[in-house]
Amino acid sequence: MPKASEIKKNSAVEYDGRVWFVKDIERSVPQGRAGGSLYRMRMYDVVTGNKIDETFKDSDMLNLADLTRRAATFSYADGDEYVFMDTEDYTQYSLNRESIADELLFISEDTQGLMVILVKDAPVALDLPPTVELDVAETDPSIKGGSATARTKPAKLSTGLVVQVPEHIATGDRIRVNVEERKFLGRA
Repeated sequence: MPKASEIKKNSAVEYDGRVWFVKDIERSVPQGRAGGSLYRMRMYDVVTGNKIDETFKDSDMLNLADLTRRAATFSYADGDEYVFMDTEDYTQYSLNRESIADELLFISEDTQGLMVILVKDAPVALDLPPTVELDVAETDPSIKGGSATARTKPAKLSTGLVVQVPEHIATGDRIRVNVEERKFLGRA
């Protein structure tokens, strides 16, 4: 049983008799308290998708839920359901658009390194690779010699994500993007 301070983002915890998926963690150190930090966790119920925000002391003990990660690829979208296929046994996992809205900004048809997170054999979330390659769908024209300066311009990618790119990047280029920081890393 780990302490609240040891829980990481994208973990599944058992709390209040249910399994919750931790989407976001904020750490705060209140002034005037003897010691401990507070951890505010935004959690989603894996069954219903309901959201709660709970605050834990760093010494509070939490149970980790049984969590399985399976390598998968994006298969197709059916309305608000997105279907991913297991790369080993070809099982299909459906996830609702609402539950993976942030992750969809980084997923194209050829994204490699995707993982579907399962709790009790039910798909609950996606785990993205640290970097993804995406196509630039729309940006201002490239400037010759623009690589010599550190100025950037916004670029809309094929998934709808907007990132700042150097001036020498043009529409149609394929770039690498850091998923966590949503930043341009370089040409692919």
